Parts: sequence; structure tokens; C-alpha cells
Amino acid sequence: MSIYKKCEEILNQADAVVISAGAGMGVDSGLPDFRGDTGFWKAYPVISKMGIKFTEMANPEWFETKPELAWAFYGHRLNLYRKTIPHKGFGRLLEYGKNLPLGYFVYTSNVDGQFQKAGFSSDKIEEIHGSIHHFQCTMPCCSKIWEAPLEEINIDNDKFEAIKPFPACPFCGAVSRPNILMFGDWHWL
Repeated sequence: MSIYKKCEEILNQADAVVISAGAGMGVDSGLPDFRGDTGFWKAYPVISKMGIKFTEMANPEWFETKPELAWAFYGHRLNLYRKTIPHKGFGRLLEYGKNLPLGYFVYTSNVDGQFQKAGFSSDKIEEIHGSIHHFQCTMPCCSKIWEAPLEEINIDNDKFEAIKPFPACPFCGAVSRPNILMFGDWHWL
């Protein structure tokens, strides 16, 4: 029996499915793969010219030292993720999971919200690195997170800098940031 037939047999006998997804799930939707600096630099050539690696850019320190760059990077991603249509594979996984007696659960390191956009129930998704669609205070002044405002983050693409005003914490007025676990991040909620 081929490996594919064996997989099909197992899937046909399943009562539930746990979908584990990470870097690469959104590539067929047109999203950049942030696994390693190569995909990152292709998506953000200005940052490449600055010589900043992904692990350096994905650091909360930028919101304190250079918020215009931090919000250009995360604002561009937020704008992009909102416009992206999930590829057909999301729908196929959803239909498969919904038809199982015990359903599905999604466990993902992706922060793009594509599973929710494809119709997966939010209460059946664990986003272990947070979500770009939720913000938190950079301080943080409290332990609350909130939904990202619907308006786009305005970016000067030539300079690759976000244009003020930057998103602010509704509780203290400090600059906010995406509720995403970053490298060297001791304040992620």
C-alpha cells in the first residue's frame, strides 16, 4: 500500500483533526515566508539594504528606538494580511474538519489571521505567537489587549517609515504595538 493510500485510510477513520501550521502556510496565498532572512529580505528590500536581519527587526525595542521603522514593518504586514485572500487549502482543511464527529482545532505559530479569515472558528484556534490583528501597550501599562483599528497604517514606502500618528494605547497614550511574541520580548501579553 502506498504512503498516500495509508494516509487516506487514516484520515477517513479520524474522529477529529488538529491542524498544526507555521511558516509557509500562507505562501500560496501570496504572503512572504518569514522563515529565514532570504524570504524576509525579498519582502522588505529597504530593510535588507539597512543590513537588518529578521531576528533583529522582529524585536520590540524598535517601537522605543525607531517607532517609524517598527510601524512601517508591522503596519505593512497588517495592511497586507488584511488584503490577502486565503488560498483554497484553508477551505479544504476547514470542510474536512467540520465534517468530522469531533471537528477540528488549529494550533499555529502564524500571526496573520488567515485561518479566521478562511472561516475557522476563533475559539478553535490557538495562535501561540499572538496576532497582528490585536494590539497591546509597549510599556505595557496594563494587561489588556485590543483589536487593531480598521484603518490602514500609512507608510512612506520610499523611506520605509510609518507616518504619524502611530497607533496609541487607549489606556495611557503610549505607542502601541502588535500583540505578537517577538525576539527578546519580555513584555508580550
